[in-house]
Amino acid sequence: MKVGILAGGHGTRLAEETEIKPKPMVEIGGRPILWHIMMHYSCFGHNDFVIALGYKGEVIKRYMVDYCSLNSNLTINLKAGRVDLHDTESIQDWTINLIDTGLHTMTGGRIKRLQPYMGDKTFMLTWGDGVSTVDLSRLLAFHRAHGRLITMTAVRPPARYGHMEFDGDRIREFTEKPQTAEGWINGAFFVVEPQVFDYIDGDDTQFEKEPLERLAAEGELMAYKHDGFWQCMDTRRDKFVLEKLWDSGEAPWKIW
Repeated sequence: MKVGILAGGHGTRLAEETEIKPKPMVEIGGRPILWHIMMHYSCFGHNDFVIALGYKGEVIKRYMVDYCSLNSNLTINLKAGRVDLHDTESIQDWTINLIDTGLHTMTGGRIKRLQPYMGDKTFMLTWGDGVSTVDLSRLLAFHRAHGRLITMTAVRPPARYGHMEFDGDRIREFTEKPQTAEGWINGAFFVVEPQVFDYIDGDDTQFEKEPLERLAAEGELMAYKHDGFWQCMDTRRDKFVLEKLWDSGEAPWKIW
């Protein structure tokens, strides 16, 4: 199944990181968060990617073009201009379409520009700045069972502050839990029918506004509730949280 990933945003709240690269190329454990997202999909058998580029899209292009050579052993014949790759067994069997969707195009517009590359079948869609433990097989089964046009993964937003656990007036421990008081939010990880493209007018359309609101009003938007781990990377604090999890060796999203 094709997977669309929006990777064109500026990431202004990660300014120090995103002055020279787009937000999806900010690294966790030495790999771009975009790579982590793609690995998640790949673990469920989804290896055909269509990536919407925008701000500094050339950085993503260079990374993908150079990926095989940088992750393989090489034999180089300078005179013939030939490069032979060796020991490529560990390289992922991915097909990647990199599509320029404009510098200032809104999310809906970027999705619309992917239409010629997505085919006429059900596809998956997510943003290029968040990782999770969403079971994509269960998500897809849920979508197919209800028969509506689009499924959104609903998640609990992570708490911004640690919680204190008490034993009487004594603080027993500090914990980090989902901010359940704020309810559910859009966690991306969509499953989409191609008819959804008809709900998007053009480049100035914000997908989270008119298209999703109209789909909801028509009863075509369903929520797959995910109670497990989910974390976007909007700020330097978010990056620190993800890096800390990765360095601990217990990153919840690492299922490969």
